[in-house]
Amino acid sequence: MSDTLSYQLAENGVATVTLHDDGTQTVNEILITELTACLTALSHNPQLRAVVLRAKGDDFCTGQDPHWHARMLDHDQDRHFDEALELARLLQLVDRMPVPTIASVHGQAIGIGVGLIACCDLVVAHCDSQFSVPDVRTGLVPAMIGPYLLTQIGVSAARRYLLTGETFSAETARTIGLVHETGANGAEIGEWIAHWLTAILQNGPHALLTAKRLIASVAHRPADDAMISDLAHRIAHLHRHPEAKEGINAQLESRSPHWQQR
Repeated sequence: MSDTLSYQLAENGVATVTLHDDGTQTVNEILITELTACLTALSHNPQLRAVVLRAKGDDFCTGQDPHWHARMLDHDQDRHFDEALELARLLQLVDRMPVPTIASVHGQAIGIGVGLIACCDLVVAHCDSQFSVPDVRTGLVPAMIGPYLLTQIGVSAARRYLLTGETFSAETARTIGLVHETGANGAEIGEWIAHWLTAILQNGPHALLTAKRLIASVAHRPADDAMISDLAHRIAHLHRHPEAKEGINAQLESRSPHWQQR
């Protein structure tokens, strides 16, 4: 598809997007544009059921391309704003993909790489992987990835790792919630991905989309009257959806719903 990434869409609806097809492990304006285009196209494909995000090379993503960073020094404030907005829209796109997303991590994940991981629904990492958000060491802050990272790891861990820029291990990433599982080798990582995909493909596609929206809607909100009313409206809508009718009838008839038979 491009110099910076490639993707495959399997018959079961699982898309595998591989970063750094050009052999680099950094992010620049080209990768942001091409990954945005790739994920946008996939999100409009009715056959899509899940996305696996992985990378070639020794690392998952080592952050911003230093050459791109250097070029940005000559940009005016409006140009900086536009480029920051493009990154923000990419992260938002990953976060709001209509299907479950799985990140497969190895090597280093730095800066934007950590942001991409934080936007995914499920994350498995090699046990030797290392993570850091060192923006403050170059006089910057990780503003674009901040909302997603805080949602995943919480304020306490964010205070530590965003203010120090220190590197942390895959086990620490699992403890603070950035990573769900770790594997000692490629086979173990593949087993976790296969396990999750098997579970995902048993579920209703519309229900998964609604569940993702539900999580985003209720996170960090009190269970007040407004939320309770909103939840009641959601479940009432779902019960009228053809997918729910198919799922309930399939359960009553002791058969698999149609989405499990594809």
